[in-house]
Amino acid sequence: MLRTNTCGELRIEHVGQQVSLCGWVQKTRKLGGATFIDLRDRYGITQLVFSDDSDAGKALGQEGFTREMVLRASGLVIERESKNKNIPTGEIEIKLQNIEVLNKAITPPFTIEDETDGGDELRMKYRYLDLRRSVVRKNLELRHRMAIETRNYLDKQNFLEVETPVLIKSTPEGARDFVVPSRMNENQFYALPQSPQTFKQLLMVSGFDRYYQIVKCFRDEDLRADRQPEFTQIDCEMSFVEQEDILQTFEGLTKHLFRAVKGIDIPEIARMSYADAMKYYGNDKPDTRFEMKLVEFNEVVKGKSFKVFDDAELVVAICAKGAAEYTRKQLDELTEWVKRPQIGATGLVYARCNAEGTFKSSVDKFYNEEELKKWGVTCGAEKGDLILVLAGAREKTQKAMSELRLEMGNRLGLRDKNKFSCLWVLDFPLLEWNEGDPNLLASLAGRWHAKHHPFTSPKPEDIELLNTNPGAVRANAYDIVINGVEVGGGSIRIHNKDLQAKMFDVLGFTKEEAQKQFGFLMNAFEYGAPPHGGIAFGFDRLCSLFGGAESIRDFIAFPKNNSGRDVMIDAPSEISQEQLKELSIDTIIKTT
Repeated sequence: MLRTNTCGELRIEHVGQQVSLCGWVQKTRKLGGATFIDLRDRYGITQLVFSDDSDAGKALGQEGFTREMVLRASGLVIERESKNKNIPTGEIEIKLQNIEVLNKAITPPFTIEDETDGGDELRMKYRYLDLRRSVVRKNLELRHRMAIETRNYLDKQNFLEVETPVLIKSTPEGARDFVVPSRMNENQFYALPQSPQTFKQLLMVSGFDRYYQIVKCFRDEDLRADRQPEFTQIDCEMSFVEQEDILQTFEGLTKHLFRAVKGIDIPEIARMSYADAMKYYGNDKPDTRFEMKLVEFNEVVKGKSFKVFDDAELVVAICAKGAAEYTRKQLDELTEWVKRPQIGATGLVYARCNAEGTFKSSVDKFYNEEELKKWGVTCGAEKGDLILVLAGAREKTQKAMSELRLEMGNRLGLRDKNKFSCLWVLDFPLLEWNEGDPNLLASLAGRWHAKHHPFTSPKPEDIELLNTNPGAVRANAYDIVINGVEVGGGSIRIHNKDLQAKMFDVLGFTKEEAQKQFGFLMNAFEYGAPPHGGIAFGFDRLCSLFGGAESIRDFIAFPKNNSGRDVMIDAPSEISQEQLKELSIDTIIKTT
């Protein structure tokens, strides 16, 4: 090997040893007749030094060391006079005897340091340079550790890792597929999997009992900080289980990861129904690091001639503890914040509970002191608290108040990234009515679609409602939420052919369509499908949570930008007419 040691391992006990190191030049500096070089590799930084007037210095000084050039350095480990307590190798340095330039380097477009001067797009274009920064490397090291510990836990639970196909069949249910043309099968296409759902169910039919896979999945949907067109799941399935078995098994995985990776012992994970999550938090993935629950105000505010409240389907409030000192300017700014299109509220009403226990509101014209005190009692306001109220259509207002609650949590410092609150959300609706979701195919508009996927089993006691009131059917499903982020979700699956056929019927599939799309699964059920269920964790999201970051891109080696582009390799890109012709795509386009 070209090196005897890495740039991160030498310590004071190695003084006197002859060593060879390899790495990149982080920086150079001249001081008092000596030249210092910080040499960096994946493991750390070691300082090299040579005297300019020494024989070695005269030879080495002619090299003209520049940032990011690749060196092999040999010399003697000595104790540093001026120690650097900020790095593990800060007590020693290498007295150079020889340097070999393994490769020169031009000046990088941004500084390769933790606090870089490169913007997001520039760093993504030169991602191979960005990955040299220790802060980015540590993210990928965390990801590696998460994967190792996941495999360790699941292996001890008798799960078997099985790879499933990447080139599969496109199905109309769910988000949009990425499609791949087949050269050997003219005018036909594969799809990239949104998940290995049907294959892992078939593995249960095959008797594999416990399956997992850390697997790439693909969805052609609108992007944001926690979405990428290709992402990774911890995908799992178990046979002969009920919901409680899966919750216990994967609560165990969650606790194991926190203990092994973060050194944290989390308590038993709380459970909440979907109905309560919507009622008290306004969304199905509540951040339970702090309270500030939503409180319905309909009964205490209506009938007082305030048209905004009287005409609203829902009037809902939150109590921000200790925020009564907010100035009028701050409250006006908050009002403008909730009126943004992303939030969608038409306005904001507030009431302060002053230090003397009196109330002052923005609607004093309509509500007297006694009536405002009822507001305080209803939402548990105390001296120094601020009550914030929104009104309007129920669903829209819940969503807006949920966003306002999170914003107030940020402003009041209640969303500490080093604090973790885990939650199971249960009893979701099985179905949702789709009026036209931009992430779903247009052909699915105006019909029921599965909130999770069409293979999710209804709660046994709700099955009969499929015939009379599909919207009231609860799913035998569960999500795991950490700090307001949905990191995993799953369900007990349908394993009965007749019930699966009924589900397809409710979703608007004809018998012919269901057979064409999912006949292989329906046929497999006739050969003895065991009761089974599973879960999939968003591995990228889980890593970003453990790493204290909001964007999953920081934990993916080569991510796409917000437009779904890889700006480093310039993808997606056009392909040649010759390739189009070979794939028969040019014929399809001309015919269309």
